[in-house]
Amino acid sequence: MPPSVPATINIREPRWDQSTFQGRAKHFFMVTDPRNLLLSGATLEEARRVVEDYRAGTVPPGLTEDQLWRAKYIYDSAFHPDTGEKMLLIGRMSAQVPMNMTITGCMLTFYRTTPAVLFWQWVNQSFNAIVNYTNRSGDAPITPSQLGTAYVSATTGAVVTALGLKSLTKHLPAIIGRYVPFAAVAAANCINIPLMRQRELKVGIPVTDENGNRLGESTAAAQKAIFQVVVSRIGMAAPAMAIPPVIMNVLEKRAFLKRYPYLNAPLQVGLVGLCLVFATPLCCALFPQKSSMPVSRLEPEVQAQIQEKDPRLETVYFNKGL
Repeated sequence: MPPSVPATINIREPRWDQSTFQGRAKHFFMVTDPRNLLLSGATLEEARRVVEDYRAGTVPPGLTEDQLWRAKYIYDSAFHPDTGEKMLLIGRMSAQVPMNMTITGCMLTFYRTTPAVLFWQWVNQSFNAIVNYTNRSGDAPITPSQLGTAYVSATTGAVVTALGLKSLTKHLPAIIGRYVPFAAVAAANCINIPLMRQRELKVGIPVTDENGNRLGESTAAAQKAIFQVVVSRIGMAAPAMAIPPVIMNVLEKRAFLKRYPYLNAPLQVGLVGLCLVFATPLCCALFPQKSSMPVSRLEPEVQAQIQEKDPRLETVYFNKGL
């Protein structure tokens, strides 16, 4: 029988070194694994029990280190890091590949008519709104009216952007038209994410010391967190929306797709999925999940608050969201 795991492993942190891109990539390949979506509610609750018991100092008999880390990553994939609540299924990062490959594949296939652009951009931004809310930073509650306002403004802004770009490229070569969905998604991310997380920009997100002790809330940290998430999301979409159009533009001129045009959409979805399997975790890994910034770059009142608690503290940490 394998020896029981020691009680000294820090499972509040990822298994791999988060100061390196390679360590962050390994971490996010585990968190974004689509197979996590197939886990039953009982499995998720068992993982939660193991993680919470271990954090409280209780080590179940016979638990191995690999089993502990497996439970930690199941827990991380389904439960919010700040609130501890179970996240909406399609809002989890493990749903990014199957959901985005379907939506993005359809956006790249049905981009020629205005109603199609309108519908698929609405679907995409509605999905993004769910993801942005589910993976927000901080534990402050958001009211239904705040959520509704943020959703309507974010989705409307994104759809208007897509239609505006489509009209601008109407007389340009067909290959340029294929990139309208990517340009629209990139611009829309700059609108959708800040709007869905606007409460963080108003009241701030929790900042802590290296040991996780809460020091206050900072809007400067929220701005940095949201900027990093916007960059990651645009990077996540880039390969999936830039590579398939080139391939499909070539394939559509060949006899095979002219003979079997119904294969267009499945091919697009498959190509997008292949890109997203790698782009999703690698772009999540561009920045550490537990981000940091110097105390000197926080708001003056937050700096003063921290100086009272620990005058020697130079760096604070925060969950940037995903």
